[in-house]
Amino acid sequence: MSATSPLSVVDATALRDHLDGEYAHVRRRVRAKLVEHAGLLDEPAELSYHEHRRRVLELLRAVAASGDTGLGFPVEYGGGGDVGASVAAFETLAYGDLSLLVKAGVQFGLFGGAVLHLGTARHHEKYLRRLITAELLGCFAMTETGHGSNVQALRTTATYDHATREFVIDTPDEDARKDYIGNAGLHGRMAVVFAQLVVGGEPRGVHALLMSIRNADGNPVRGVRIEDCGPKLGLGGVDNGRLWFDGVRVPADALLDRYASIGEDGGYRSPIENPDRRFFTMLGTLVQGRVSVGGAALSASKLALTIAIRYGARRRQFGPPGAEHEVPVLDYLAHQRRLLPRLAKTYALHFAQGRLVSWLHEVFVASDAHDELDRRRLEAFAAGLKALSTWHATDTVQACREACGGAGYLSVNRFAALKADTDVFTTFEGDNTVLLQLVAKGMLTQYRDDFGRLDPLGLVRFVVGQAVETIVERTSAREIVERLRDAVPGGDDEAGLLDREYHLELLRWREEHVIGALARRLKRGVDAGDDPFEVFNSCQDHVLAAARVHVERLLLEDFDAGVRACADAPTAELLDTLCSLFALHTVELDRGWFQEHGRLSGERSKSITATVNELCRRLRPHAERLVDAFAIPEELLPPLVRG
Repeated sequence: MSATSPLSVVDATALRDHLDGEYAHVRRRVRAKLVEHAGLLDEPAELSYHEHRRRVLELLRAVAASGDTGLGFPVEYGGGGDVGASVAAFETLAYGDLSLLVKAGVQFGLFGGAVLHLGTARHHEKYLRRLITAELLGCFAMTETGHGSNVQALRTTATYDHATREFVIDTPDEDARKDYIGNAGLHGRMAVVFAQLVVGGEPRGVHALLMSIRNADGNPVRGVRIEDCGPKLGLGGVDNGRLWFDGVRVPADALLDRYASIGEDGGYRSPIENPDRRFFTMLGTLVQGRVSVGGAALSASKLALTIAIRYGARRRQFGPPGAEHEVPVLDYLAHQRRLLPRLAKTYALHFAQGRLVSWLHEVFVASDAHDELDRRRLEAFAAGLKALSTWHATDTVQACREACGGAGYLSVNRFAALKADTDVFTTFEGDNTVLLQLVAKGMLTQYRDDFGRLDPLGLVRFVVGQAVETIVERTSAREIVERLRDAVPGGDDEAGLLDREYHLELLRWREEHVIGALARRLKRGVDAGDDPFEVFNSCQDHVLAAARVHVERLLLEDFDAGVRACADAPTAELLDTLCSLFALHTVELDRGWFQEHGRLSGERSKSITATVNELCRRLRPHAERLVDAFAIPEELLPPLVRG
């Protein structure tokens, strides 16, 4: 494809249908429901702190009544039995007030997901129907003041008293209080509490228990202390709270016992003997929350880009010297450069999210067909995509705000709320930096069963013993081939820069080179006799880079697959051009690394920049159509960009 050939005119409806995919009917229904309650977007600035929370609770129950928030639950309990549809509904809900989205995520994703995936039939029968309709409101009490990402080291205890067949829940010190718990501050009546289980005097690791925290009158139950977290940077409609437990007694059946139970004799039993494997299996079942947060962040990026690109196409200023008319700011290359590569990455993330959601549905609905290795790969992909999607949202919202100038600073134009409400996405459902370390560890270990905890010592031993030679040999051979290829005359030809196989090969080569270099670096540290923890700690910059380039390679592969799956030729042509922009801009951002490692010549690097500029110019006439395909209802857009 020539970089200068004109693109065909694309029907935004055909593009929308391709993006909406198999859950188009779900997305349409949620969009319509959001339009009914579009007024909420104008209310927070006028409502008091407590009124905003009350209003969000009202809307949560209204959304629950539609059935869309229960799509991921089993049909026999009033749900829809379709995890993919549930995530699609959640992603679309993010076009509205994000306080409503997060409160729904806490209620149906975290609280409901824990009851569903960690509990058994008795818990499902007793709670799921009332939970799905939002009659029973709950919260997910995992995070503690002193322990966030390190869930395995939580301090809250649940000690089994066989004489009374009860668990005694205690908060041993202030660092162990449950903190930042959504729905706990005001509305939650029950909580899934994660605590260190102690049975017969023996610690059994972190388990989840379902317990009441408020009575029917809304007051804390005996032994439970609750405190509101107070105002936050954003998400004012969500009631985050803190919880303390002082000898709270709950019945034995409070234990969510899919993976562990207490026998009649008071003994502890689990179908998974290894405690580390049991712990990670338990947490792995809750991956849907991480997938949903990434999807919601992606929707926020789509909303920000829709506003900024529409505004850029309408806002006029300056113009050629002597001209009578000003020109749209989106006609300027600098403005295109600010927005269009981010739009291309948003599309890449969209197709990757679609594959992840399909994979999630397969694993949870047809779990018998998938082994533990497949689940671990799903968890790693979800972790990496969540990290990149939420960081992308933070970056994109800010860039779009700036692209709208003073108009973007007005609350009515939604950027104030978008900036404040999405900021926390980078740290909840897993801190992004920690998640990328998880991805990198998975890359190095290939999720071997005998590698349980993925601690630094085990990681280094595995790398030294099994991974280094294979990775190094493969990387070295590929380096020789690729350097020869780039040395061929004509290698800087512009047409070659638009070859998809070339894009894919560049990102695959970078990934293998980075992971190989990381393996060698770890090996050198161990060979020198250094402490394994310090070896791993000293390589964290490299660990994070390895995870990032791995996920970026997956993004390009998924974007390419999305292009090839498009049956409408003009639409596929437009998507192909957008995919090329994503690929080359990704290389351009990291061109220093490519040049340092002999993969790009100076001339080719310049050619990449020139081609990115040309692709931006080619895509400019289609920019509004590309954001219109997100199908964000006009009622949810600020007045200055409504159609």
